[in-house]
Amino acid sequence: MAFWRRLARRASGEWGLVLLSLLAAVAVVLSAGHVALVALLWLVFIAALLRRPKEVKDETHVIADSPEEALDLDALGAGFDALDMPILVVGADEAVLFQNQAAEKAFGVIPPLTDLSARVRSPGILDMVRETIATGRVNQIEHSERLPSELVYVVRVARTVIDAAGRTTVYVISYRDISQARRIDRMRSDFVANASHELRTPLASLRGFIETLQGPARNDPKAQERFLGIMLEQATRMSRLVDDLLSLSRLELKAHIAPADEIDLVPLISHVCDALGPLARDLDVAITVSPPPGPVIVQGDRDELIEVFENLVENACKYGQEGKRVEITLSGGGSDPAEVSVRDHGPGIPAEHVPRITERFYRVNVEASRSKKGTGLGLAIVKHILTRHRARLIVRSTLGEGTVFTVRF
Repeated sequence: MAFWRRLARRASGEWGLVLLSLLAAVAVVLSAGHVALVALLWLVFIAALLRRPKEVKDETHVIADSPEEALDLDALGAGFDALDMPILVVGADEAVLFQNQAAEKAFGVIPPLTDLSARVRSPGILDMVRETIATGRVNQIEHSERLPSELVYVVRVARTVIDAAGRTTVYVISYRDISQARRIDRMRSDFVANASHELRTPLASLRGFIETLQGPARNDPKAQERFLGIMLEQATRMSRLVDDLLSLSRLELKAHIAPADEIDLVPLISHVCDALGPLARDLDVAITVSPPPGPVIVQGDRDELIEVFENLVENACKYGQEGKRVEITLSGGGSDPAEVSVRDHGPGIPAEHVPRITERFYRVNVEASRSKKGTGLGLAIVKHILTRHRARLIVRSTLGEGTVFTVRF
């Protein structure tokens, strides 16, 4: 019996079972006694025990008819959901098998087995994925999206095997957000270009006045007093310019993050009017507000919205001073879109200038803007804040009748 046990332990696989069966058959032929029958049953039992673990082990390598059946989505999701970058997993037929939570937040929920081309509209990404499926090589491209805000991704696709037998292959598409790095690069170049252009004039004035004070006006108290006043004005202008440029930089860094606080525009507009009351009185301009009977609730950042409406109302008072009044109208709320209109009765803006007035440093009248201590950045700041708030700025102007700036949420 010891011989049979050793032989049974060594026997495994298909050939082991066949050998044991042959030996059992020989034992039956040579002996018709009960001992041979017991030996036969014992050998068959030992062979079945040896064969069963092998079958269980082999079952773990069985490949399903389709990748999504073999893919353990729960196990896969536990790993990919821990990543903060969007991840899509597709099969060789370009069907989306899985998306992590970051991808759901960025692109919305994609039902399983949806064709990738039905949700990804970029020809560059689709071509890259198809090339990787065909060749197995890792690929990546830079992809930009414009709506709802500008985003830049490095999209990478790589082939991976998800079972030990190496027979189930999927393709992992990752989106690495480099928007902030691109914004910083663009802001750096824009700041250098804009600052050098706008600061050149006041710096040249300051240098000229300093040279005059050190030379011909060294002993002229009246000239010194007048020049020092101009120098203070130019230095103040440079300070406002730098503050506005820094404000723009901060806004661009968070332009893709929509604010979520609930703000009632009625008391906010009242606060803006109170803050600009002294300026309006100095300019002999009357500010009137027409609020709705109820609140006008929007999602936004209170400080940024105050900056928007202070810019619009201050511009209306300064550039529409001839009309002597500024009218602010609020409407909407509830299911209707909220709107705030700021109307002046000044000279108006020529039609060819209207599309460009929100550009940086664009001025309809350069001398008028500088005489009113404008930096040319106010409406650019307004535009960036409203973009972050997913709102629109609508400008309507008629020469000789005035201009209406409408903010629609």
